[in-house]
Amino acid sequence: MDVSGASGQPRSGDDQPTDHPAVPTPPPPAAEAPAPTEDGPDTDPAATGTPDSNTPGPQAARAEEPEDETPDTTGTTAPETETHETGADEAEADGAKADRAGGDKAEADGAKADRAGADKAEADEAKTPEGVRDTAADTHATHRTLAHTEPPTGPAPGMAKGEPPRPPKEPGGGILMGRPFGVPVYVAPSWFLVAALITWVFGGQLDRVLPELGAARYLVSLFFAVAFYASVLVHELAHTVAAIRFKLPVRRIQLQFFGGVSEIEKEAETPGREFVLAFVGPLLSLVLAGLFYLAMKPVQPGTVPGVLLAGLMVSNLIVAAFNLLPGLPLDGGRMLRAVVWKITGKPMSGTVAAAWVGRALAVAVLVGLPLLNSSGGLGGGTGESGGMDTVTDALLAAILAAIIWTGAGNSLRMARLREHLPELRARTLTRRAVPVETDTPLSEALRRANAAGARALVVVDADGRPLSLVRESAIVGVPEHRRPWVPVSSLAQDLTDDMRVSAELSGEELLDALRAAPATEYLVVENTGEIYGVLSAADVERAFVKAMARPS
Repeated sequence: MDVSGASGQPRSGDDQPTDHPAVPTPPPPAAEAPAPTEDGPDTDPAATGTPDSNTPGPQAARAEEPEDETPDTTGTTAPETETHETGADEAEADGAKADRAGGDKAEADGAKADRAGADKAEADEAKTPEGVRDTAADTHATHRTLAHTEPPTGPAPGMAKGEPPRPPKEPGGGILMGRPFGVPVYVAPSWFLVAALITWVFGGQLDRVLPELGAARYLVSLFFAVAFYASVLVHELAHTVAAIRFKLPVRRIQLQFFGGVSEIEKEAETPGREFVLAFVGPLLSLVLAGLFYLAMKPVQPGTVPGVLLAGLMVSNLIVAAFNLLPGLPLDGGRMLRAVVWKITGKPMSGTVAAAWVGRALAVAVLVGLPLLNSSGGLGGGTGESGGMDTVTDALLAAILAAIIWTGAGNSLRMARLREHLPELRARTLTRRAVPVETDTPLSEALRRANAAGARALVVVDADGRPLSLVRESAIVGVPEHRRPWVPVSSLAQDLTDDMRVSAELSGEELLDALRAAPATEYLVVENTGEIYGVLSAADVERAFVKAMARPS
């Protein structure tokens, strides 16, 4: 909550820790809060907390106020001049009673309106759409099978404006099929589309090989599609087991249109582990191809089992070969990254090299795949359906090329993200805060914050223990003339243990702490338990975007 009239940027503009004075002990509550004066700080627009750089400062705001404008104090002040005329006392007393009654009603109505405005502002902020939603999820080392598809990570892998990403406890992503090794496996809706496509294409092949099957060939083709994606799942489980062996958390496995994704939440610590983590997937696909070949030997070739085993053998060979291509986001690209990382000692150098090779592969797939198939290199030929096959090949090549190109670009962006994450330090981004008691009027609390040069309010009990944080959005929703009668406790969010953040956190550890308890403000404390200040999720987002904008 910005109460200084500044632009909303973190208090410290550099990366150096900002010294905070010891948080003062809140003064005991006064017997009666004084009514604000017309030129006092209680109605200072600069204390609104709105992070708008165009907001005038305290002096400019006071200069713009009409000299005769004062807060509505009806029912709380005596008439401006006292009269002691005998015989008019009774009438005056009756009038004063009526004034007080009317003033109390107006004050109650105004308080209701203030609370409604604050709630509306809070609701509006809660509706803020999430961006790259899950920031730490965007830093996952994703291992993909076949074309390694993954949903786009969205613009700027930071948090949604004003709030951190949602916690990744239940990542979702389709139909939950199970939890092997404790990792959820999801089937994305796009899988049903590719399953139908495989059923249709493979059914056409069966019609030429086993014409006696008739319509039953589509049941066999559907079985092949399910068995093929079971092989893809085994490929992804190989990545998962290796990650668990290296104590790397795996968020989920997702089967989707062009393959599968294993979302590993941490990067391998050494190039050797990165190489092993990438290689085990294609290795398992090769092992499966060998097993299907051995199972095919005693089976007669012209039968349904023989055709299915041959198809699964060939498909697993294709999966292994395609994933071994040395370009991100394929497994071969991660193996190349590990090799360059080992040679140069810089993970970023390996990522850049593998990503650009991946982009070159995308262009090669876009141009070469249709040419290779039309020339008969992949078994294609010219015939009555040659025109349709050419269009299909071009469309397939375009989809594969787009996936590889996008994945390579995302890998570069994620590498830059990891490089800049250490720049996010809780101690640097924290706003100075002042403690106030629960019944402190908002205007008085803002006055104290301005006097201390603070930009946040922490509600404490009589012993100085923090109870809640005053929401910046709630302050914006309270009109200035109502602030003397609105207690800060009505605008505060109760503190939970997860909303207490250590001042020593930085990088991914800081983002993990924010994801654990989504909120707009967090209480930052020293290791001794002393209040250091308040961390705004909006400040973290701005710092994140600023860090990402700097060249690597």
